[in-house]
Amino acid sequence: MNPAPVADPRDRWGELTREERDAAYDNNAATANSAALVAARNEASAVFRARGAWRLDLAYGAGPNQKWDIYPAADPQAPVLIFIHGGYWQRNSRGLFAIMAEGALARGLTVAMAGHTLAPAATMTQIVAEIRAALDWLAREGPAHGASGPAIISGWSAGAHLAALSLDHSHVRAGAGISGVYELGPLCDTGLNAALKLTAAEVVNFSPLRLPPTLKPFILAYGGAELPALVCDSRRLHTLRSAAQAPGWLIPVAGANHFTVLDALREPKGEILGAILALAALVK
Repeated sequence: MNPAPVADPRDRWGELTREERDAAYDNNAATANSAALVAARNEASAVFRARGAWRLDLAYGAGPNQKWDIYPAADPQAPVLIFIHGGYWQRNSRGLFAIMAEGALARGLTVAMAGHTLAPAATMTQIVAEIRAALDWLAREGPAHGASGPAIISGWSAGAHLAALSLDHSHVRAGAGISGVYELGPLCDTGLNAALKLTAAEVVNFSPLRLPPTLKPFILAYGGAELPALVCDSRRLHTLRSAAQAPGWLIPVAGANHFTVLDALREPKGEILGAILALAALVK
């Protein structure tokens, strides 16, 4: 069954005010209890990160955010779920999402969370390069820290964008994007670009919807109650990939908003985690 049509505000982008364009990407304002949801996630992550014998703050570069946190499974050969945090490339950190490893660990996966320098201290070009450098490090050094298995790259929001761009990395076998932004052009007309300062070349080179699809399995998930721009980006990227016969599934999580959609990854029986486990079985 095809999902119900969604009116994309970008179809009439030239008619919108600056305030309406900002609102098209403002996930916090669109979710009434977003502050409480973020606070609960951050608190749970702090508790989770502090309680285990994890491999934390492993540097892949010289910058303060250029680090990995690795949550090893009992089996060192277990598939490795890489997770890249969101925050429109300018907020948050890997530690604030530590709780997202909970379900994957319970299901036997190793989890590796990558950080990167945030805008405006880094450009989009630099951020994309940092994630690729992080993957180079994981391929080389991961086995010494309990991350030897096949790598599945994932991310949420801006992290999903970075995951999609990194799917072609030689260390990555498959991937999953959750509530991602896959077309950068409209962001140039919003307040988000004050920190990003996207160039025309970056819009072209780093918009997954403008690039030839990588023919590795890639899941695209989003919440049914998300902002239309994000829903449409996931659907359009799935359509683009399907036309190129690139494998993967489109997963609309019924009733979920931009924040609660992550419950389907965090929970051991979550819908998104179940799909990632299916990917893991394919790439073993």
